[in-house]
Amino acid sequence: MSMNFLINAAIPSPLYFSQQLNTTNRKPIRAPLRCSTNNGEVNDLSTIPSQIELGAQDNTGVSKEEFRSSSIEREMKNNDIWRLFKEAQRNILYLNKQRLDAVEELNKTNREKQLLLEKIEQLEVEKQAGLGKGNLSIFWELLLRIDSMVLTGMINSGEASNLRKLVFDYKVSVADLFADILPEGDADLLAELRRFGSGSKKNGFHIIHICTEMDPLVSIGSLASYVTGLSGALQRKGHLVEVILPKYACMNLDGVQGLREIKAECYSYFNGQLHANKIWIGVVSGIGVTFIQPLHYSSFFNRESVYGYSDDFERFTYFSRASLDYIVKSRKQPDVLHIHNWETAIVGPLFWDIFVKQGLEGTRILLSCHNLNSLCLEHPDKLALCGLDPARLHRPDRLQDNTKTHLVNILKGGVVYSNKVVIVSSMHSKGRIIRSLSHGLESTLAIHQDKLLVAPCGFDSSTWDPSNDKFLTENYCAEDMKGKTVCKVTLQQQLGLSKDASTIVVGCIFSDVSDVFLENLKAVVRGAKMRGIQFVFTGTNKLPSASRALVSFQEELKLKALKYGAAPIAVTSSDIEFRYFAEFDHESTRFSRFISSTFGNISLSQALEEIKNNPLSWKRKIKDAMLQDFSWDAECYDIHISAYTAIKNL
Repeated sequence: MSMNFLINAAIPSPLYFSQQLNTTNRKPIRAPLRCSTNNGEVNDLSTIPSQIELGAQDNTGVSKEEFRSSSIEREMKNNDIWRLFKEAQRNILYLNKQRLDAVEELNKTNREKQLLLEKIEQLEVEKQAGLGKGNLSIFWELLLRIDSMVLTGMINSGEASNLRKLVFDYKVSVADLFADILPEGDADLLAELRRFGSGSKKNGFHIIHICTEMDPLVSIGSLASYVTGLSGALQRKGHLVEVILPKYACMNLDGVQGLREIKAECYSYFNGQLHANKIWIGVVSGIGVTFIQPLHYSSFFNRESVYGYSDDFERFTYFSRASLDYIVKSRKQPDVLHIHNWETAIVGPLFWDIFVKQGLEGTRILLSCHNLNSLCLEHPDKLALCGLDPARLHRPDRLQDNTKTHLVNILKGGVVYSNKVVIVSSMHSKGRIIRSLSHGLESTLAIHQDKLLVAPCGFDSSTWDPSNDKFLTENYCAEDMKGKTVCKVTLQQQLGLSKDASTIVVGCIFSDVSDVFLENLKAVVRGAKMRGIQFVFTGTNKLPSASRALVSFQEELKLKALKYGAAPIAVTSSDIEFRYFAEFDHESTRFSRFISSTFGNISLSQALEEIKNNPLSWKRKIKDAMLQDFSWDAECYDIHISAYTAIKNL
């Protein structure tokens, strides 16, 4: 608003006074219009004709001199008013500035508080791994120096394996003891390690994941959180875990501590020649990670996306072979090579046909499958790219596809050549997977069913916990659910729903729906809405990668839903009603059996009736579910340790 408007709004116009003056013997005068400037002075801007005309004396007996004196007094009063106005304006501006400064200071304090909380969380993660940031650097520097000793021939593979386990088993102690000697030469460091290791015992497994995803570096589906979550759980129980990944150009490396290149030559075989690779090493969430960067085939992983290219077979076959070449070159002797999905399933045939007799006689192979629908069918001749014999492998009992017999099935090869196969599924039993969800691998899985295990997903219980989740409006737990009511009302407000804590809210996540299913769904929703039920829908993105990610994460979401006090419900395209989805047999997961025994195979309508008519019973079920442990450290860890133990005893 301009000053002119403030003046006109705040001070009566001189025209107001004209009604009180005599109109006889009038002479025109000009009344000054004044405005304050930036320095607070009052200047004449212009004059306007006034309707006031004065004679020598009006009928009230007021002389010209008296009138002038009165005008001067009015002008002085106006000036006083202006001065008070300016002072008030300056005070308002000052107070407004103070308010803005206070808001900025508050925001700054909140930002600093958030950074501090994030730092505390990071330190807590490092603490859980048994190391602080400085100790992590020393820990991995020691492992790196051991690799260097192997590459230069100073120690053999057996001693290298023992020293690596020694460093891991006593990581806190060695970090303190060897901090000062690290700058010394390899000979002095080796002598000190040998002295420290005399009398120490090996324990735990040494596991190397060869995979294409890891949270938070590169996350497309559930594989990423699975690798990080399971590895963290294994390390917390005293096992040594490493991860080997391609060094993608699209990878987020912000979460890597101490990223550095190993200054050693590392070649791998592909397409008839040896090709150089750069090897990088760092720490992610307390887990040692090795990155392989091809030089000649640099375009393989220098792309915007991870999957979805016509040469995906070549890309990931190169990486799988390079990973094995690196393991042999560095003289690592892991107990288990853990491979994942079709992208690294080729490691199975490569290991047994080429690498097992190169110092890996004590190593075994475990394959985990997150999606049996992703198989990778290729022409047999392409197997020769990585050094395999197509004629030897293109057979019904090996890699030949069960349906398209002129092609090889890479995932089938992983199943055949692995010592154990873990199918990651929280809800389905082994029998159901073999019969109905094998996508052409039914006969292969039936033949190898003795080495098949079903393991559930997990989640990070330190992050996904309603009692300390910083993203919730108010925290809550199984013993005190008041905060959940507050969170529900907040959700209703954010989504524009009517706010009512007593209203039942049903969250729906769909990965794929048919027209028939949509019509059935509409009928269910209409009927429920008439009873005051609110629905929140999350659909799929048209991008294939987004849809694939949603499908993959649904298993984890079910586990997290229970932790947050929501009963998970599954829907299939053949359902007319929502139904709980658990299977109950001795080969299903504990999570599946819990869902079946706690909620039973009831429809959504039946569940809503129980919530309404028997709320205490429903609340007891929810409380029981929230108290269960379905994290990575629970059933998922137990099944994998069982698998590792079984294959080491073969």
